[in-house]
Amino acid sequence: MDFQAKVLTQATLNSWRSDLRKQSKRLVVTNGCFDLLHLGHVSYLQEARNLGDALLIGVNGDTAVKKLKGPARPLNNESDRASVLAALEAVSGVFVFEEATATNFLKMASPDIYVKGGDYTLEQLNAEERQAVENCGGRIQILRLIPERSTTGLIAKISSL
Repeated sequence: MDFQAKVLTQATLNSWRSDLRKQSKRLVVTNGCFDLLHLGHVSYLQEARNLGDALLIGVNGDTAVKKLKGPARPLNNESDRASVLAALEAVSGVFVFEEATATNFLKMASPDIYVKGGDYTLEQLNAEERQAVENCGGRIQILRLIPERSTTGLIAKISSL
């Protein structure tokens, strides 16, 4: 499959999700900026994928990344970030959303399992995102964090060169 075909749109996400349901496949969903892909990301994504039959990643759009990370970010535009993620074998689909929170994306995706990294606790999750997952019958799972592997750390290291 051409990895670009794994980049979903508003028009294709619903039917993609319906096809998974018809096949009784368990959908794992996560989201983030994924600005500079690194070992922490790919390890996390593989672990997430192993929890179900398909992995869908929600990618924060460029405007949302600026709000979340500051005016110097993103380093890579949303289309590039989505394409790089889609090229990973562990990834079944990628969807770019414009909001700073994943609430609407989660309502559309209707995950069986919603995964966040170990830099979060259940109590720290956005309450609306948490409610969206629970309303569709999904569960939330926090995965371990790989220490000293972050985009912010990489940017700091590169900047110091």
